[in-house]
Amino acid sequence: MRILGIDPGLRLTGYACVETAERVKRGGADAVLIEAGVIRLNGKTSVASRLAELERDLKEIIERVRPDALAVEKLYAHVKHPTTAFIMAHARGVVLLRGQTAGLTLIELGATEVKKSLTGHGHASKSQMQLGVQAQLGLAAPPKPADVADAIAIALCALRRTR
Repeated sequence: MRILGIDPGLRLTGYACVETAERVKRGGADAVLIEAGVIRLNGKTSVASRLAELERDLKEIIERVRPDALAVEKLYAHVKHPTTAFIMAHARGVVLLRGQTAGLTLIELGATEVKKSLTGHGHASKSQMQLGVQAQLGLAAPPKPADVADAIAIALCALRRTR
C-alpha cells in the first residue's frame, strides 16, 4: 500500500509518500519513504492564488507518486492560536478536494494520534517528531523543515492504521 501524507498550510505544505516495506516480514522497518518535500507558497499573493497553486502542485505530486490513499490531519484549534485553524482549513479543503477528485481513499487523523504512533507521546514536540521520523526510517538526518517530518509522520500513522 502506498500513502501520501499531507501537512497543509498556506505558506508551507509538507508532503510525503510512504509504502509498505517488503522487509517487514523479515523484521525490518515497516515502511519505505518514496518521496518527501515541501510546497512553498508565496505569502505575498492572495489566499485564492495560493490555493490554486497548492491544487496544481498536489495534482502533479499525486500523478507522480501514484498513492492508493491520501492522509491528512483532522482540523483542530489551539486556544492560544485560534486563527491558525481557519487558515489551515483553506489549505486542508484543497487537499481533501484534490484527493477526492483523484479517487483516493481519504484518511483523516488526529494530531495526537499521529504523534503517539510515532513517538509514543501524544504531545511530542516538533524536534521529537523530526527525530522519531529519522529513527523509524533510518534517515541520515532529521527531515527539514518540520512540515516534511509532520507529513511523513501522518503517512506512517495512516499506513499502520490500514493494516
